[in-house]
Amino acid sequence: MLLAIDAGNTNVVFALLEGRKIKARWRIATDARRTGDEYAVWLMQLLEIRGVKASEIDQIIVSTVVPRALHNLEVLCKHYFNIDPLVAGQGAASYAIDVDVDQPGSLGADRAVNAVAAHAKYPGDLIVVDFGTATTFDVVDFRGAYKGGIIAPGINLSLDALVGNTAMLPRIAIEAPKNDSVIGTNTEDQMLIGVFWGYVAMMEGLIARMRAEIGRPTKVVATGGLAVLFHEHTNIFDEVDPDLMLDGLAILAERAL
Repeated sequence: MLLAIDAGNTNVVFALLEGRKIKARWRIATDARRTGDEYAVWLMQLLEIRGVKASEIDQIIVSTVVPRALHNLEVLCKHYFNIDPLVAGQGAASYAIDVDVDQPGSLGADRAVNAVAAHAKYPGDLIVVDFGTATTFDVVDFRGAYKGGIIAPGINLSLDALVGNTAMLPRIAIEAPKNDSVIGTNTEDQMLIGVFWGYVAMMEGLIARMRAEIGRPTKVVATGGLAVLFHEHTNIFDEVDPDLMLDGLAILAERAL
């Protein structure tokens, strides 16, 4: 059984997989100071609730965009599972894709793993949109090469900035406006329209420009927590694949066997 660990800027996701089938997943807030022992106390209880013994896990792969978190996750793997984890992008878990950008080493592990998974699952030229702490737009060509992309503030970051830098605007939840009107009649509706439909317009505009620049038919794959919500209100996504990152980690782990 594979334990895949995806350490993002906001959460660390732990998932159990058999092949590419996800059997369980859990998440905990990202804290680079959290020790391997603290992870273990939390994770071992969750495994026990699922009836999974630590000895049933025979392979672990870690992907992180928080470098300071890696050491403590490796401690967890070595001390509590007696496994030296694979690290996405390193050694046997190298991405094995061309990274055709100015600074290949600056490509985040999350974006590289998404590129690996998207190319394996979907043919042709691709734009991968990942809704995380930041929203990223990544171009993967028909050969599987990473060609570049866009980094935009995530919608929650945008909302935090709006609320945190104004004196009277309230905190609101991210959800679709109740109707299609873009003229709000109260403060909360006006904020929601600005954040939600403004974000949709941003995505539609950027993707249209990217497709025009690529110049070939291009499929758009959306992943991340808000992909399903936005997919219900725009037709720009050809595929919604919430588990793209975990699929990518499973692919890298399979290649390393």
